[in-house]
Amino acid sequence: MQLSELYRKAKNFEFLSAEEGVYLFHHAPLTDLMNIADELRKIQVPHGKVTWIIDRNMNTTNVCIANCKFCNFYRIPGHAEAYITDIETYKEKIAETFRYGGEQLLLQGGHHPELGLDYYTSLFRQLKQLFPNLKLHTLGPPEVAHICKLEKKSHHEVLTALKEAGMDSLPGPGAEILIDRVRRLISKGKCGAQEWLDIMHEAHKIDLTTSATMMFGHVETIEERFEHLVKLREVQSRKPEHAKGFIAFIPWTFQDVDTLLARIRGVQNLVTPEEYIRMIALSRIMLPNVKNIQASWLTVGKEVAQLCLHAGANDFGSIMIEENVVSAAGAPHRFTYRSIQDAIREAGFEPQLRNQQYEFRELPAAIEEQVITY
Repeated sequence: MQLSELYRKAKNFEFLSAEEGVYLFHHAPLTDLMNIADELRKIQVPHGKVTWIIDRNMNTTNVCIANCKFCNFYRIPGHAEAYITDIETYKEKIAETFRYGGEQLLLQGGHHPELGLDYYTSLFRQLKQLFPNLKLHTLGPPEVAHICKLEKKSHHEVLTALKEAGMDSLPGPGAEILIDRVRRLISKGKCGAQEWLDIMHEAHKIDLTTSATMMFGHVETIEERFEHLVKLREVQSRKPEHAKGFIAFIPWTFQDVDTLLARIRGVQNLVTPEEYIRMIALSRIMLPNVKNIQASWLTVGKEVAQLCLHAGANDFGSIMIEENVVSAAGAPHRFTYRSIQDAIREAGFEPQLRNQQYEFRELPAAIEEQVITY
C-alpha cells in the first residue's frame, strides 16, 4: 500500500477497507491524518462551529445481569444497593435539568430481569406527560435486545412501541467493540455484535435517529477496531434515504479503575493521547457517511479533546449534569455550561449549543450554573 493513494481515497470520501485503515494507523504520520480529517470536517460541517449539548444521564436501574467486566456501576438482583428510580426522583432531576438549560434526558440502565416493555412504555409516557418538552434519548441496543428476549417480541415491535411511547432517539451504548471474540471476554451477557447492528438498522427503518460508539483500549486488536468502524459504516450505508441513521460517532477509551478486567485479567487502558487523537482522525476518514464525530472529554480530558477538534472532531458532547457509569470506573473530568464553552474557544472555535438532532439552540436566557458534587 502507498500512503499517497490512501490519502487520495480519503480526501475523495471513498470507503477505505479495514486493512487500509490499519495501514494508516501504523504508518501515517499523525500530522497527515489530522490535516486530512480536518479537511473532511470542514466539508462535512461547513459552519465551522463546535457543537455541544446540555443533558443529564440518568439511570432507570442499576440492577443488571449482563455482568460486564468493565462496569463498576451495576448491582446483581437482590443486592442491598440495588434500585429502580422512582418517579419523584425523575421529577426532581428533570426539573433541575431544565433549570440548568437542558431539555434532554439520556436515560439508560441495566438488564433488569423484571423490567419489560410495559415498564418502559409506561415510564416514557408518564415522563412526557409531566414534561411535554422533554427529549428522551433512551436505552441502547443491548437493553432493547434484553426487552425483546423478555417479551419474545421482534426488534421492530419493541422499537415501534418505545417510539410511540415517547422515545425520541436511540443512543449507541453497548457497542464496545463489535467483534464477538471481544464481547465474549468483556460483555458476554450482552447481545452479540450482529444483533447490536440489526437493532440499529431497524431503528433507522422507523426513523429513529441513533448514535454509534466504540469503547477501545482493552482486549481488542487494532484490526478489530477497524472492523468495528467498517461494520458501522455498512449499517449507515443501508439506512433508508429518508432516515438520518447514525447522526454521530463517539469513540471513548476504556476506564480501568477497579474494574474486573483490571483486577482479575490485569487489563489496563494504555491508550496514549497521541493514539486517541489518531483514532479520532481515522474515525473521520473511515466513516465518510457519518457527519458528526465527537471527542470524549469525559475519558481523555479537556486538553486532548481540544486537540481532537483539529483532527476531525466537530462536537464536544454534553456537559453531563449527571453521569454515573463511566465515572464509576475512574473518569474524573467535569464541565459546566460556562467551562465547556471556554474550552471550545481556547481551542480556536466558536461554541454552539445544539439538540440531539444537531440543530442549533439558543442558550436559555435564564440558566443556573450546576454545582458539581459527584
